[in-house]
Amino acid sequence: MTRPSPVDRVRARVERSAGAAAADWVPEGYQRLGAVVVVKLPEAARGAFGSIGAAYQAEIGVRTVLRRRGPIVGAWRTPDLEVIAGDGTRTEVREHGIRYRLDAARLMFAEGNREERRRAGAATRAGETVADLFAGIGYFTLPAAVVGRAARVYACEANPVSFEYLVENARINRVADRVTPLFGDNRAAPIPTGSVDRVFLGLLPSSIGYIGRALDLLRPDGGWIHAHLVTGSRAAVTAAETEVRSAIERAGGQVLSVHGREVKPYGPGKAHVVVEGRVRPPFAAAAS
Repeated sequence: MTRPSPVDRVRARVERSAGAAAADWVPEGYQRLGAVVVVKLPEAARGAFGSIGAAYQAEIGVRTVLRRRGPIVGAWRTPDLEVIAGDGTRTEVREHGIRYRLDAARLMFAEGNREERRRAGAATRAGETVADLFAGIGYFTLPAAVVGRAARVYACEANPVSFEYLVENARINRVADRVTPLFGDNRAAPIPTGSVDRVFLGLLPSSIGYIGRALDLLRPDGGWIHAHLVTGSRAAVTAAETEVRSAIERAGGQVLSVHGREVKPYGPGKAHVVVEGRVRPPFAAAAS
């Protein structure tokens, strides 16, 4: 006999405790972040929040249940969440052999970026020097250091909450000796000019404005830029490739190759795209 799915088990428990109408509010999906679950529930279901939260705790085996109230807000992309069961939002996610600690009520951890985090580690070559200019809690920094075996990762982060976890995550993943956390605006970060093999630009909705900073950091013989941006979903990859190529050329760099791919949908009619560019910085391009 096939065991009911986790959502079916949650609904059955809610129905037993609060009735069929309450069970109907349980959504088809949820996001699990270690010991925390995040669910979408309408305000109309508030009277059933306690029963629904308790059912997730019992059937999924988590400590805390968070309800997503609204969209991500502000410059720090802070999730709009409330606790409906449990009392702790600090958690740990394990993915691709990496441990990410975070406060799930204050910081984002996008499931849709899972493959991109894996690719960040696969793309990095052992011995490289890497700059992650929007490091967050270490989304790309940790794969580059742990999986890619980068010799040095300069990890810039301006959000104090994210920065605290970035430092902790480098420590618990045993790469603190090769990760240099830098707090504040990455444009003022003390990263040696012309010293970097690879730059991650993970800013959304667009990292185009930081292409020039990335070019300044690349070695004279060139390197890789991973630029993230949001474009219209129709021909999104082609549009993103064109935008990144144009930005590199406007900044004086030489484009050797560009390759884009869609990471995930990003709202109605939009897509999150990453473009990997093999480039030479302006001084190298001028000398060639």
